Amino acid sequence: MDPGTDSGTDPDVALVPLDEAGLAELLEAAVAGAAPAEVMPAPDGAGWDERLRTGFLAFHRGRALAADPVERTWVVRSGGRAAGAVRVEPGADGDEVGIWLARGDRGRGTGTAALRLLRSEQSVAASGAPLVARTTASNHGARGLLRTLGAATAPGTEGTVTARLPTVDHDGGPAAGRRTGRGC
Repeated sequence: MDPGTDSGTDPDVALVPLDEAGLAELLEAAVAGAAPAEVMPAPDGAGWDERLRTGFLAFHRGRALAADPVERTWVVRSGGRAAGAVRVEPGADGDEVGIWLARGDRGRGTGTAALRLLRSEQSVAASGAPLVARTTASNHGARGLLRTLGAATAPGTEGTVTARLPTVDHDGGPAAGRRTGRGC
């Protein structure tokens, strides 16, 4: 991701709550544009095979589509197609936010637009919990996206970085407070 081009003003980006149809689209986007370890717990260097495809579906069903889900997940749609996912999981130090995007959607403003939409999502904003993101120090794209959104970062352990995202978009940009697409 190039923070310089990540403006977050893309009107074609929308968040749609995850359902079974969206999960099938997410799997297609993941297989076409991400390594398994980028989108779910998987060994580094693993390629997509039937076991990992089945594991991807089971992972998301167990975490976001279960009767008592551990997290809320939205499909990030860009140009009308699944481009990745964003999730929120309640935690002791705030609501943890995670995002992954297919390679073709990185560095185009999709991530910034998606996280701005997430911040404006009523159920997220109403919780009042701070938003927290964790990444590795070497993930320059994620760190750039977090900086663009005004996150305060602090080094963690073992090469990690923890970021606290403001829950209000203070830049007044066109994406501030705007909801796009179904379910937002």
